[in-house]
Amino acid sequence: MSLIESLARSVDVVTPDLIEVRRDLHSSPELSWHEERTTDVVATWMDKIGVRYERLEGTGLIAEIGPSEGPIVALRADLDALPVVETSQDPWRSTVPGVSHSCGHDVHISALLGAGIALANAHNEHGLPFHVRLLFQPAEEVMPGGALKLLAAGALKGVSRIFALHCDPSLDVGQVGLREGPITGASDHIHVVLSGRGGHTSRPHLTEDLTYALGSLLVQLPAVLSRRFDPRAGASMVWGQVQSGNAANVIPSSGELRGTIRMLDASAWHQAEHLVRGIIRDIIEPFGVSAEVNYTRGVPPVVNDFGATEILRRAVTEAIGPSGVASTSQSLGGEDFAWYVEAVPGAMGRLGTRTPDGPTYDLHQGNLRVDERAIAVGAKVLASAAVS
Repeated sequence: MSLIESLARSVDVVTPDLIEVRRDLHSSPELSWHEERTTDVVATWMDKIGVRYERLEGTGLIAEIGPSEGPIVALRADLDALPVVETSQDPWRSTVPGVSHSCGHDVHISALLGAGIALANAHNEHGLPFHVRLLFQPAEEVMPGGALKLLAAGALKGVSRIFALHCDPSLDVGQVGLREGPITGASDHIHVVLSGRGGHTSRPHLTEDLTYALGSLLVQLPAVLSRRFDPRAGASMVWGQVQSGNAANVIPSSGELRGTIRMLDASAWHQAEHLVRGIIRDIIEPFGVSAEVNYTRGVPPVVNDFGATEILRRAVTEAIGPSGVASTSQSLGGEDFAWYVEAVPGAMGRLGTRTPDGPTYDLHQGNLRVDERAIAVGAKVLASAAVS
């Protein structure tokens, strides 16, 4: 029996346990930087299979499998849930009000656990000729995310390649979407607070009409950016929150906007903050209001290395067959896996979670449902990528 076959068999044996882990995590989701129970679940499994690990301060865990010397391959999963109300009626639906695993991180964790179990079994039985590092990362859903914490903790020390999978409900279970080069977009957060003299709506000339200034910024910043960025950068400025005023006849003295700026091009991303700050200044200048701009640089695009993508392609083919390889396009979604692949060659694949002929869901929505067969698929692919 080949090593790949041995890994797949180990995953098959433990799949019922992995499904139970996923359901347990799904019912008890934890927000970014608060994944204490989730980390405990992972640690318990590491103890059970005899894998050495280090818990990070707060939340998160790094586990080590294989010999102490030789090449190191890293595999990563993210731990956190989202502040989204779950609307599914599954028996294992979230029991935490307003919090759910609506991005599929519970699947990521379970798949990486399965890969870790299979690799640990292979090492105990035959001895692995290389070292595998499992990264259970907190706080992927916030900016700046937990990847920077793991990098600061030396998670990539000695690592030659890194791999990860992300749920994709637009792909059927049994498929993994692959793409060389950029696979996600850059993503930043912007929070603008305008301040000025308030007053009566009958006398706007005696105020700085902050509401009018806020509306102008709301409309004009996305419009101007669409003409200042190269269209090929794929820049998208979208507001998600607008707040100002409490009465129809009162011009408020403050107001705020929150939104995201996303783009496909890394070089454009490096220029974005300077450009945005200048445009905001020019838009509000005629109104006489002041602006406090909090610009949070999030993540660059995840850029899949050519060689690492080919390894992942071979892993999918060996683990689940040639029909498992699917093409995928670049998205504007942000992913802090980008920081890892800026440091070492790596690749992220999109793990199909849709039941064939079933409905297509969307990530970050409370009605997200996944076909749990994806857990075993993900575990086999990650384990195979490590040994490939």
